Amino acid sequence: MKPWVKYSIVRLGIFVVALVLFVLLLPNPYVATLLAAVVAFCVSYIFFAGLRRQVALELADRRSRPEPLDRDTLAEDDDLAEQDARLAAAPTAADEEPPSEPGESGESVEPGAEKTPSQPDPRDA
Repeated sequence: MKPWVKYSIVRLGIFVVALVLFVLLLPNPYVATLLAAVVAFCVSYIFFAGLRRQVALELADRRSRPEPLDRDTLAEDDDLAEQDARLAAAPTAADEEPPSEPGESGESVEPGAEKTPSQPDPRDA
């Protein structure tokens, strides 16, 4: 039998015995239930430390083993790797050259043609 099943049965058994005892001795069933839970916890903590340790080691061993990956997870991982590769190969905005002024890149500029602002400068008025 697995250690966690044994430990659970032992704790439940201690709780039931303590509950029956306290229900017979105390008039309030809520207090009897609370006391039975505390007693069951204390008894199992003190006297069944070895069994509790086995349960903890089994759980730790189960958590440390990696889960086998299914086909869906592997396909998603491949898609994400391809997307990362495409993003790494694509040029970024920092790699592009800033736009140049007219005339700097060999464009012909007509004499007298200047850049006109979209709004007039209020200081010229």
